[in-house]
Formats: sequence, C-alpha cells, structure tokens
Amino acid sequence: MAGETKRKKMKLSARNVLKGKVKSLKKGPISSLVVLEIAPGIEIVSTITAESSAALKLKKGRAAYAIIKASSVLIGVDD
Repeated sequence: MAGETKRKKMKLSARNVLKGKVKSLKKGPISSLVVLEIAPGIEIVSTITAESSAALKLKKGRAAYAIIKASSVLIGVDD
C-alpha cells in the first residue's frame, strides 16, 4: 500500500536481550546515563553517547532493550 512503512525485525548476535522501560535519563553534553527497569526493582544502567540517546528518542517511560554482548560477565555470591 502506498505510504505504508513495513517494520523490519532485527536479528542480533547477542544472546542477552532484556526488555524494559526507561526509568530515568540523565543527559549530558557528551553522554547520557540511561536507567532501564527490566522488572520491578531490577535495573540496568548504561552510559551511551548523547548522539545515540537523541537518535533513539529515549525518554522516561519509553520501552527499550538492554542488549548485552560481552566477552566476560562477572558472577558474584554473598558469603
């Protein structure tokens, strides 16, 4: 149909994709601090460029994903 945009699904090599909502966003001139709540009381914090924050149109309450691809993930336990 004319004027309709098809939405493409993205495939990622990362195995850890966690959906959440932006709980807070602290914008700076160079970087932004994004707090993503993935479950009640469970948050992931990321620092991204200010340019990326603007391109993603991040704002409080918006759905977003934490996509984790790392060569090492640390695990800890309580004594």
